[in-house]
Amino acid sequence: MKGREPIAALTAYDHPMTRMLDECGVPLLLVGDSLGMVVLGMPDTTGVTMADMEHHTRAAARAQSRALLATDLPKGSYDTVDDAVANARLLVEAGAEAVKAEGGTAIRPQVEAILAAGIPFLGHIGMLPPKCKS
Repeated sequence: MKGREPIAALTAYDHPMTRMLDECGVPLLLVGDSLGMVVLGMPDTTGVTMADMEHHTRAAARAQSRALLATDLPKGSYDTVDDAVANARLLVEAGAEAVKAEGGTAIRPQVEAILAAGIPFLGHIGMLPPKCKS
């Protein structure tokens, strides 16, 4: 689709929303760490854990059939190359088909290691909410 048509991407946190968006033909669905605020009532995304992301990825993956399902690596889960790969694998095992993280060139070694492990990676362009918190 890249270069041929706009690619719609929407965030889904659970089975019903994922199923509905998939049935509507949305090609890219993200289980975002924003679930901390939207679903779990946290003040920001920094408290979201790998266990939270695995749980919601499993729920979303049960509904997803056509869309590419990507999941955020939460803050602190990719501080090292080893952590990045291990946690990306956990999200793939939970049903993600790709992972996403924030950090730009500062996380290049982590991104390269995730890709070398055969896990598709989505970059993040825009605000970095966990870094905006003082």
